[in-house]
Amino acid sequence: MGRKSIKANKNIYQLSREKQGLTREAASELMVYISDDRIEKIESSKSLPHPEEIMTMADCYKNAALCNYYCSNECPIGMKYVPELELKELPSITLEVLNSLNQLQKKKDRMIEIAVDGKINPDEKKDFEEIMSELQRMAISANTLRLWLDQAAAESEGED
Repeated sequence: MGRKSIKANKNIYQLSREKQGLTREAASELMVYISDDRIEKIESSKSLPHPEEIMTMADCYKNAALCNYYCSNECPIGMKYVPELELKELPSITLEVLNSLNQLQKKKDRMIEIAVDGKINPDEKKDFEEIMSELQRMAISANTLRLWLDQAAAESEGED
């Protein structure tokens, strides 16, 4: 007998399916090639999902964040290189992007000074690391904006 699903042990995949009001069987029918048994294994963490399954689930469950979650938490390469994004409201994301642009504008001349000789000297290292940190914040903000757009598109598909 399987364990009873309680809120404490539900993973993001099960929560996403349930948010759409789908049973495993109904989700399986919508996704065609992912069986309800396979969905159960993924939701109970008995099996890791495959990337193509995550993409299908993200579409079916109208949850674009599933792809980022998978990449940043379950894919060995993504765990090293892909930061987990937090879905935020558009005004907040916009302010983060604009703030990063302002910070980078202030540091643009210093970046040119550092890059002109093709080397990073010891006295330039701290400034270069600060610039790289700001670029990383900008990349996260830009990716968060992309996630917001993808989520908005997914949600609007059901309204058409």
